[in-house]
Amino acid sequence: MAQRSRRSRALVLAVGAALFVGLALIGTSRLAAETDPPARQKAPTSPLLGGIPQDRSALGHPDAPVTLVEYADLQCPYCAQWTLGTLPHLVREYVGTGKLRIEFRGLAFIGPDSDKALRAALAAARQDRLWNVVELLYANQGPENSAWASEELIDRIANSVPGLDVKRFNADRRLEALDTDIAKAQAQAQASGVRGTPAFELGATGSTPETLEVTSLAPDEFAAAIEALLGR
Repeated sequence: MAQRSRRSRALVLAVGAALFVGLALIGTSRLAAETDPPARQKAPTSPLLGGIPQDRSALGHPDAPVTLVEYADLQCPYCAQWTLGTLPHLVREYVGTGKLRIEFRGLAFIGPDSDKALRAALAAARQDRLWNVVELLYANQGPENSAWASEELIDRIANSVPGLDVKRFNADRRLEALDTDIAKAQAQAQASGVRGTPAFELGATGSTPETLEVTSLAPDEFAAAIEALLGR
């Protein structure tokens, strides 16, 4: 068990040279300590995202003054903790009030389930439903590479997202264009020095965001950084 816990925290980002030339990042979860991640919190309720605009991988009003960038692997338990525990606070206090927009940049380095789940999220992004699918994937996240991101689960998730055209979603999951989306996010991760997930960048919307160093996933840490940019 101890060996598996250590392996769960060792994250290796390696991609094929044909698409992602020279990209091979090795690191650990940015917040992993010598303990297992906290117990899963209850998934956000669907009304949380209701009425909030989504544009591909972005959540929130495009003219929000502050942008938070999240790098995540959908198999990462700490990413699930942030989405299910911290994101609801940020949505209520900042995204829903037009002060913050959040960009999701998905990585797939833990294994096959990472790739399958990410492609589902990116297919949903083509209908501006990425964040709905992401929260449901995290709420149903299983042990890494246990085949938890099954066709049955993805089908159930897709059918539970209001307004999602499931037939189009399933077709889009096979698009070669998703390879380009994945390559772009991984190139951005490499350029930003991302070595584990979750990783964050924060800045004024329209400017180049800077790495946001946090010591925990507590909402207060993110709120303090956002408030500083808002000039409070």
